[in-house]
Amino acid sequence: MIRVEDLAYSYSKGPSLKFPDFSVKGDEACLVLGQSGVGKTTLLHLLAGLMPPKSGKVIVGDTDISTLSGNSLDKFRGKNVGIIFQKNHFVQSLNVLENLLLTQKLSGVKQDVGYAKYILSQLNIEQYISKSTNDLSEGEKQRVSIARSLVNKPKLILADEPTSALDDDNCEAVYNLLKGQAFEIDAALVIVTHDGRLKDLVQKKVILDKSEVNV
Repeated sequence: MIRVEDLAYSYSKGPSLKFPDFSVKGDEACLVLGQSGVGKTTLLHLLAGLMPPKSGKVIVGDTDISTLSGNSLDKFRGKNVGIIFQKNHFVQSLNVLENLLLTQKLSGVKQDVGYAKYILSQLNIEQYISKSTNDLSEGEKQRVSIARSLVNKPKLILADEPTSALDDDNCEAVYNLLKGQAFEIDAALVIVTHDGRLKDLVQKKVILDKSEVNV
């Protein structure tokens, strides 16, 4: 699960942002919505521990990640947070399976080929296990990115605009796929998006408002 309390961030040459308190349990999905400039991507980076907050807490499981730094934060993030970025980043010299195993290795998690293959099969891309990620379509790369976010069985999965480039049918299919896989490992799922189509699919929502942005 994840819990956010009194969270704020200030850019040195930009706006100051305040975020609403919220929590998301394991086996629960939440949308973070708002217009451009209200801090959706900033919030995602704070939730992932990729940026330190000015104030407040981000609690993942029982750990306040805002108290961690350096190697301790990197290790915690690797084991407990799965991130699906809007733009996929893979090691191009490695095949699909090797990219998943690298995620485990870098996180200090024991490499588990069997589980990596299972995740790929659940996402219907096991046939690409030995392919270079360069040879995959954008949709296939997206599924590999989802698999990579799941391979360490994290407590929290963060997705940045996972459906923005998809048509209506694929939008719902990818959300259902992501939700199903997240819930199977009892992970909290937080989707940062401006895609209004997801509003009807996800009950829990956090709305970011321009009134909380001080320029």
